[in-house]
Amino acid sequence: MAVNVSALNQVYNHYLTEYAPKTNTPLDTHKKSDLRSIYNSIVKMNKESPLYLLDKSPASKAYAVGLKESARIFRNSVLSTQSSIDEKNVLEQKKAYSSHPEIASAKYIGMQEDGNEASAPTFRLEVAELAKNQVNTGNTLVSDERIGLAEGSYSFDVSIKDISYEFQFELHGDDTNIEVQNRLQRLIQSANIGLEASVLEDSEGNSSLKLESVSTGLTPDKDILFEISDENTSKTKGIVDYLGLDQISQPPSNALFEVNGIERTASSNTFTVEKVYEITLNGPSSEPGMTTEIGLKTDVESLSENIHSLADSYNQFIDDVSSNPGSHSKSTQLMSEISRITRHYSAGLNAIGLSFSADGHLSIDDAQMQTAASEADSSENFSSVKDFANSMLRKSNQITLNPMQYVNKTIVAYKNPGKNYPSPYITSAYSGMLFNNYC
Repeated sequence: MAVNVSALNQVYNHYLTEYAPKTNTPLDTHKKSDLRSIYNSIVKMNKESPLYLLDKSPASKAYAVGLKESARIFRNSVLSTQSSIDEKNVLEQKKAYSSHPEIASAKYIGMQEDGNEASAPTFRLEVAELAKNQVNTGNTLVSDERIGLAEGSYSFDVSIKDISYEFQFELHGDDTNIEVQNRLQRLIQSANIGLEASVLEDSEGNSSLKLESVSTGLTPDKDILFEISDENTSKTKGIVDYLGLDQISQPPSNALFEVNGIERTASSNTFTVEKVYEITLNGPSSEPGMTTEIGLKTDVESLSENIHSLADSYNQFIDDVSSNPGSHSKSTQLMSEISRITRHYSAGLNAIGLSFSADGHLSIDDAQMQTAASEADSSENFSSVKDFANSMLRKSNQITLNPMQYVNKTIVAYKNPGKNYPSPYITSAYSGMLFNNYC
């Protein structure tokens, strides 16, 4: 029998466009052991299954295929949420906080290699001074005046961290002060050597060239971060003195602060404390003795995001299952089974702000959920979410394995219990729906 390849392509194209609009995910891949387990489950299920006469109407076929795809999508969403909860331990994950973010902000970085949280003490931080970068502000010159240097090739040297860079450029007879300043600004900025250059202009038509270091603080053996000179340069000198490029308007300095009353310094405004916190200083304390408290709290944002994702996928699944109940009487059976599951967990979920409406949808009270997450026994409070997700995962796996269970059908004969052999799969009827009328 010849195989019509074109017809098979139409089958798959029809299936993918009508029933599987969403792309596959890594959760749709399986190991050999997973496939073997699915095969064994199908054999066991069909060995004891009665013989059925199925409803072969197009509506029934579409319902079965759509139900399987809805269950698969819901299953993947539950697995993704479980992965976020279990592997990342989001119910116990902590987030650093600062009681006065205008003084300092904090980020928790103390997760150890084995996934356990490092010891994270709470401490108080007072900021006296922020770390500063070096700023050189050049001479203020009349912008539109011709530059007071002879035309020709000029150069100057910039020394940063014991590395020297030479910049060369040309002066023309009709160059103005601001044209040269803008030219040097672009030249230095594009070099990407750790300096930021800008041209400052005032309302009176004057301008100056400003250079500032990207890094802050002091090194043990130097009191400046960069130096500009044209004394030993290869081309004509004079541009440094004329523009005032070597004039330091702000010398670099270290940050000065206290941790629990002990004075500390840092060359940067971002640093770590005991390899647990990454602290960023944002401003000095507004008055002496004013401190900000740094500590850990439950990461409510991550927790809320994962639970909202679970609720959204569950509600979408309920909408798919309950669509057109009049045409598929077995959909009422499926809704009843899901309802029994939700009733079992409703008390625990209600305690943390999750509730089920009369039509089976799941809603979330964010304020109540955040309050429950902030309590000392938050992991115990949210165990009902894990249990509910596990139950829904088992249910979605069951539906994915045999969507024909919820299609209208008539029992023809029961098999002799305990004396049966593997028979043609009842689930093969599902596969046949994909090829019916095509082959």
